[in-house]
Amino acid sequence: MLFLQTAAPAQQGFTFDPLTIIMLVVLAAMIFFMFRSNKKRKAQAAELQEKMVPGSEVMLNFGLFGELREIDEERNEALVEIAPGTIVRVHRQTLARVVEDHPADAEVVEDRADDAGDADPRDRA
Repeated sequence: MLFLQTAAPAQQGFTFDPLTIIMLVVLAAMIFFMFRSNKKRKAQAAELQEKMVPGSEVMLNFGLFGELREIDEERNEALVEIAPGTIVRVHRQTLARVVEDHPADAEVVEDRADDAGDADPRDRA
């Protein structure tokens, strides 16, 4: 048996169907957001490094608070004083953030402590 096929006219070049266009737009958006988030992360890291100076109050990744005493760039270590006379040596990457004291927050905590601790529950009735 002989099959006869009608040949469609050959198209020149590459045609873009709607699915291909959508996929390219999604790919471009993903690349854009990837570079944008990377840029933000680098800016945050640079800002953190500017604040990490000896004498600043820091919090470590595992929740320990202390005063930063020294940063050794070559050995990638930091010395943190967690209590008077108690200095711990930690890896520099464990320094999570610089603690900034906010006086308004401290007042709120003190007010809550006064309200909770001094009152006798029988007096409220």
